[in-house]
Amino acid sequence: MGKLIFLDIDGTLVPAGTNAPPKSAERAIRLAQERGHRVFLCSGRNLGMLRPLLRYRFDGYVASSGGYVVLGEELLYDHPMSDEQLRTALDIFHKNGVVCTIEGRDGSFCDSDLKSLLSESEEGNSELLRWKKAVSENLGIRPMEEYDGQPIYKIVMAARSVGQIEACRPPLERDFNFMIQDIPEYGCVNGEMVDRAFDKGKGIIRIAERLGSALSDTIGFGDSRNDLEMMEVCGFSVCMGNGSEQLKSFADYVCPPVTEDGLAEAFRRLGLTAS
Repeated sequence: MGKLIFLDIDGTLVPAGTNAPPKSAERAIRLAQERGHRVFLCSGRNLGMLRPLLRYRFDGYVASSGGYVVLGEELLYDHPMSDEQLRTALDIFHKNGVVCTIEGRDGSFCDSDLKSLLSESEEGNSELLRWKKAVSENLGIRPMEEYDGQPIYKIVMAARSVGQIEACRPPLERDFNFMIQDIPEYGCVNGEMVDRAFDKGKGIIRIAERLGSALSDTIGFGDSRNDLEMMEVCGFSVCMGNGSEQLKSFADYVCPPVTEDGLAEAFRRLGLTAS
């Protein structure tokens, strides 16, 4: 049986905030599939934001950080938060000056001051860069005032200091994990609040179990802190050279950056494509 390969998107499969993998990555994925391996997206993006990449014929995907999981055409898992949980969380975040984006299956809605906050950081991790691009170019993120009541899977948060986010943790962490990206030397701090019922690693387990595959036959590729659970679950883990230093310390292998054909190089070294 071939390997199950799970790819983060931003900073791993594509430069952060884009939808065009390097040609070398496209070819590596196709060759791996031809050799009997299955390749999946495994992303914090919701379905709406990852949908442009489905034209590359992946075998399924773990979306919304594990809250929405699909194998082929089969929906394996769908777990949005309750309306009460959403209202409570937003109230707590806003009282502490934390700016939020809420993510549904197909839509995302952000607080009005997110754009100005993100503009204070010239650089950052791939998740921060993705949101900066999405907000600045109006890539499907609508104002919070337009929220239409659709089920929400997670909350992406940003603040000027980590203390603002930490102040929100005690009343919410019974039900939710707080994932804070590497704290920058300057600019805003960003992270995610994700239901404890799921994460990227649990999404991978759901797909592997459905296929009857051993976790030892899974390979995970990522670049940021929200890929840690994926790396802990997979039989072999790869961090991109442009990735988080914290994540690199957990990875079995660090490949070149996404912009230097890192994915194709890793596929070759791991024997997933013809040498």
